[in-house]
Formats: sequence, C-alpha cells, structure tokens
Amino acid sequence: MTTDDLHAHKRFYKEATAAPKDGGATVLIDGRQLRTPGKTAFLAPTLKLAEACAAEWQAQGDVVRPESMPVTRLVNVAIDHTPRTRDRIVESIAGYAATDLVCHRAEAPESLVKRQADRWDPLVAWAATTLNAPLTVVSGVIAADQAPEARAGFEAAAAAHDNFSLTALAHAVGMAGSGVIGFALAAGRLDAVAAFEAASLDDLWQLETWGEDHVARQRLDNLEAEFLALGRYFTALRG
Repeated sequence: MTTDDLHAHKRFYKEATAAPKDGGATVLIDGRQLRTPGKTAFLAPTLKLAEACAAEWQAQGDVVRPESMPVTRLVNVAIDHTPRTRDRIVESIAGYAATDLVCHRAEAPESLVKRQADRWDPLVAWAATTLNAPLTVVSGVIAADQAPEARAGFEAAAAAHDNFSLTALAHAVGMAGSGVIGFALAAGRLDAVAAFEAASLDDLWQLETWGEDHVARQRLDNLEAEFLALGRYFTALRG
C-alpha cells in the first residue's frame, strides 16, 4: 500500500491501524504495511507516531486527501527525503541565525515593542543558554551582524536531531521564520499554540489593533493548524 503525496483519490481500505515493527512501528492498511510515496516501508520510530498517522488514515472519508494528513506527510519526508538532504537542511536552519524573527524588533508603537520583548526576550535568552547561540537583538528588518557563535550553535543543535526530528524542525523553522521558535517547539520549550503565537505575534497584534481581516485571519488559521500538527508530531515522536 502506498499513499499518493499529491492527489486525492477514492478510499480503497476499511481500516488503518498501528503496530510494532522492526524496533519501531508501522501503519497497517487492512493488515498490509503502508509504504511511502518513494515505495519504502513506512516505519516510524515510536508506536505513538505510527498511531497518530493511522488515526489520520482512519479519519479519511470516501476520498483520501493527503493534505489532510500532515503527520503522515512529515513521516514520509523523514523516510524518503531527509536522509539524502540532511546537510542542506542543517545548513538552511543554521542560516536563520542571521535573520531570526525574534531578533528583529519594532521601534513603535510601545504596545507592540512591549509585547515583542515580553514574548521574545525569554526565547533569546533560552537560545543563548540551551543552544549556545548568543543572538543580538536589533530594530528593523535588516539582517543583524550576529556573532559566528550564533550560527555555530544553530548548526550544532540542528545536526544533533535525527532524521524524524530534523524533518519537523525544518518545517517549524521555515513556517516561523525563526530557528529559535523551531528549536523551542522541538524541545518542548514551547507548545504548539505558544509557538504559533510567537511566530505570528506581529500579525496577531495587527488584527487586535486594527480589526479583523478575513484573508489575514484565514492565513493565520491555516498556519495555526500547521503548528498544531507539528505539536502532535513532536509529542508522538517523544513517545
């Protein structure tokens, strides 16, 4: 059994379950082991992660929609793609040290300045102590002149993740525009909702201050759903 990673298709099975397999766990589709889009045996490192994937498969209606199975898609990427692209992924995450969202602050108004400081300063401090990544906070959006130790800290921390954790970390960092937020979510320093709120702080403040905007709210709702899926993934990965 394989899953088409791009297109919806008619449901072809009755039951999806999880079961221990080869030191990890797999998803069984009507008793047959699932395979990734790359035709590799679907094998997760923890039973809870396989159970989360099986739950996504079981929740499908008459049509199987891969976009509605974010945890399964992350496992597929971790198996099919991350092993051969690890170095590029680590390098990409390390690059966020120069442009990390939490380092770029508004100069006004005071309410936004204070909110950024309240939410982001503890994360900057956490990165310095936990990631060995001392970051400089600046005003504006121009890339900060960060110390080499900041990038080195990001790189070493990313490289320490296995393929399954690195896959989700890279997704979190890309969505947040922040290595710090991504690492904090992966480590459990932030839960999914707190990570979403930290990453969307400026946009949420804009909506609170100037009123609701349907397009902006829909984009934020979609982003929050992605963070919630990452939260489920990391929780299940920890077992």
